[in-house]
This record gives sequence, structure tokens and C-alpha cells, in this order.
Amino acid sequence: MKIISGIVVGLIVIVALGFISGAIYLIDETQQVVVTQFGKPIGDPVADAGLHFKTPLIQQANYFDKRLLEWDGDPNQIPTKDKKYIWVDTTARWKIKDPLKFLQSVNNEISAHARLDDILNSATRDVVTGQLLVESVRNTNTILESQQESTEDVISSEEAIEHIDVGRKDLESFILLEAKVLAPSYGIELVDVRIKRINYVEDVRKKVYERMIAERNRAAERYRSEGQGKRAEIEGQREKELKLITSEAYRKAEILKGDADAEAVKIYAEAYGQDADFYTFIKTLNTYRDTVDENSTIILTTDSDYYKYLKRLE
Repeated sequence: MKIISGIVVGLIVIVALGFISGAIYLIDETQQVVVTQFGKPIGDPVADAGLHFKTPLIQQANYFDKRLLEWDGDPNQIPTKDKKYIWVDTTARWKIKDPLKFLQSVNNEISAHARLDDILNSATRDVVTGQLLVESVRNTNTILESQQESTEDVISSEEAIEHIDVGRKDLESFILLEAKVLAPSYGIELVDVRIKRINYVEDVRKKVYERMIAERNRAAERYRSEGQGKRAEIEGQREKELKLITSEAYRKAEILKGDADAEAVKIYAEAYGQDADFYTFIKTLNTYRDTVDENSTIILTTDSDYYKYLKRLE
């Protein structure tokens, strides 16, 4: 047991001395190393995590990140193809693909950022100046694509709203492709480029806002027109259904009234048939009640049928 402990302690001491002397260096999963001797690279880059050895004092381990790194450029004022100046702010993600070439060309990330400034700003300027302003602002022809009512609507909308063939996402792809041509010469791989923000210079901003407002007003007017047409269609259908329901209800009501009248006539006829005098008497009394009140004055001859039951009261 003491022998094993002694061996462990001895190994720890040797490793510690190796770190102190510089003979041993450690690489974690996020790093890669280029070993140099008197400033000149020795061997291939080392990317495997763990303990590695080098000659102490005369050799140096140069560490580089293996992870994705971020580049964030400064906004640049760039003219578009239609001679309108805009501020374009871009960002990108990159990584050190070839650490040896990276060490020999730019040496560190600060210098790499300076090279990326030149590469990406130049690529952005080349792409943006070759396209119209609207290409940098919009991604799709969404407003145009929603025009589906008629050929006349489509033609009028295309005349009113600028049609784009290349959108903002396409511009980002063009910038990435152009920048990728030069980046590998510095051991850099560009992974992604994005236009983070676009601002208009003051004399352009007002015109752009006016155009945006006009486009939205045209779209809103079309939606209102569609809504009014739909409302008229719904109201017409409602009126049609209402008339149909009313007509059917009236028909059923008339049928019920006719049946009720027929039933009443039948009952009256049966009652009259059982006792004609009593039926006549009741009907005459009802007539008195409906036609004569305390304010009525009736002048009749004594032989009137209307008066015959009153004469009997004497």
C-alpha cells in the first residue's frame, strides 16, 4: 500500500514539474494548439484534449479556440443601386479552421477581427451597391402574393408596389459567398453572415416611410373593399333566408288559421244543429254585448228581429 502511494505521489510530482518546466501542456475540448520553436511552427496542430508534451524552454504552445466566434462590425454608409444611402450593420459567426495558417497570417483573434472587418465590409458594400434599396429591406413580395382576386387587381398592385426578385436573405447569402473566397487564406471559416440592422440616412428615411405607409394603405383599402363585398354577400344571404323563413312561417300560420276556422265552423254547425233557437239566442246576446253599451242609443221598430228578444222582457 505504501509503495502504491509512493508511486502516485511520484507521478504527481513529475506532472507538476512537467507543468512548471513547460514540458507538459493541457488542452481542453474547446481548444487547439500550435507548437512553435523560436517562433516557427513545429509539427501539425494538436486538437485532441488531454495532456501533451513539448520541449521545455525552447518550445511554446499557442492556444486557439475551436468554438464558433462572433464578429460584429460597425455600421457603414453604403449607396444602393438606385443611389440611396443607407447605414448597414452586419454581424457574422466564424471559427478557426486551420490554426497553423491562422497563426502564420493573423496570429490572434484581435488581428483576425481586423481582417474580417476588411473582408466583410468590402463584401457587404459590393453586394448592397449592386441591388435596389427595396431588395435590402424586404424579403418577399408578400403584399403582391396576396392579390388573388382578379387580373386587374394584380396589375394595379404591381404598378403601385415595387416587385423584388432578390430579398434581404439572398443578399446575406451573397455576402457570405463573396467573403468566403478570402477568409480561408487566414485559416478562417465563415459560418454565417446576417444583416443586423438597416437605417436610412435622413433624406431617404422620410421617402421610405411614405412609401411604406402608401403600400400599407393600399393593402388596407383592398382588405376593406373585400370586407365590404363579403358583408354585402352575407347580408344578401341573410335577407334571402329571412324572407324564406317569414314566408314559411306565414304559410304555416295561414294553414293553422284555416284549420282553426274550419274547426270553429264545425263546432258552430254542430251546436246550431242540436238547438237552433238556443244558438240564435246566444248569438243575438253576443251581438247586443258587442254593439250596445251605456252610451248607445238605438231606435228600432217593434217588429225588428234584432229587438225580438228585448220585447219578450216586457
